[in-house]
Amino acid sequence: MARGKAVALLSGGLDSRLAVKLLVDQDIEVAAINFVTPFCTCTSHGCRSEARAAASQLGVPLKVVNNSEALVEAVRHPRHGHGRGLNPCLDCRILSFTRAAEYMQEIGATFLVTGEVVGQRPMSQRRAAMEIIEEEAGLVGRVLRPLSAQHLPPTEPELSGLVDRERLLGIVGRGRREQMDLAAEMGINDYPCPAGGCLLTDPVFAARLGVLLDEFPEASMPQVTLMKAGRHFRSSTGQWIIIPRDDLENRRLFNLRHALVAVLEATEVGGPQGGVLAVAPALDETLHETAALVARYGQGRERESVDVRVYAPDESWEYVLQASPAEGAALAERLDPIGGEKVPL
Repeated sequence: MARGKAVALLSGGLDSRLAVKLLVDQDIEVAAINFVTPFCTCTSHGCRSEARAAASQLGVPLKVVNNSEALVEAVRHPRHGHGRGLNPCLDCRILSFTRAAEYMQEIGATFLVTGEVVGQRPMSQRRAAMEIIEEEAGLVGRVLRPLSAQHLPPTEPELSGLVDRERLLGIVGRGRREQMDLAAEMGINDYPCPAGGCLLTDPVFAARLGVLLDEFPEASMPQVTLMKAGRHFRSSTGQWIIIPRDDLENRRLFNLRHALVAVLEATEVGGPQGGVLAVAPALDETLHETAALVARYGQGRERESVDVRVYAPDESWEYVLQASPAEGAALAERLDPIGGEKVPL
């Protein structure tokens, strides 16, 4: 019979898996919660898939919550500031803890479990930051961090005897050797992202997203997600051109095409599509430049010209342009990039 009930933040990475395992081994009933955002860099499959795999491996139920809209709002207006990029780490953690607290109340859990390690992340995993997050989420004394518990004051579940503090750990700092050794001992394997990651800390993505939020104050979530797709150019008219780099980005652009004002694709040869992101209809010069870039990066780049279909995302109109790959190559050198080079995914 379970000794108590807790909610655990489960990203699917190494630390959160270990934290849950340490509590399950003490006969604590654990219900996991995972928060979906467009900014995770764990794997190409996303943290949600990894969290599901981790929950299955650990034998705990999982609730998935989409935090995207609230997190983008925190990026726009962070109460506790940004990190080196556009990362509002404290606001993000407060948001996650607050929603986890609501889930705790819903299922009758008495404390929250996280895989946080003191000193691992410079903005949100300092002692002072942890205290701010707990206080603003209404969870003072009820957040157990099993990996660093020996370096933190005892929590309510420890003081009450619900959790044996002596069986918890005292890991600190940014290294992962202790966690990896412990995972091997516990039989935890196939963890995809021992360190995890957030695109908001990446300078290229942060610069690109910052430009989007400046130029599109009401940017939609699909437009935010498009910031992860490919090469981004400023057209000669000042509009925004997106050219995917690979099949994954090509699929992303196509799936999010309704966030664009025009889509372009070569009709006779393979290669990337192109998209125009704008608050007004795409200008003719922008469309000609996008077509040339589609030709330049496509499989017809050695041709003199390539037919490129230009169409509305809702297919209410379309026509074909003849585009020059050579012109596209010159444009790729001349046009200003938005946010720099490729965003790492």
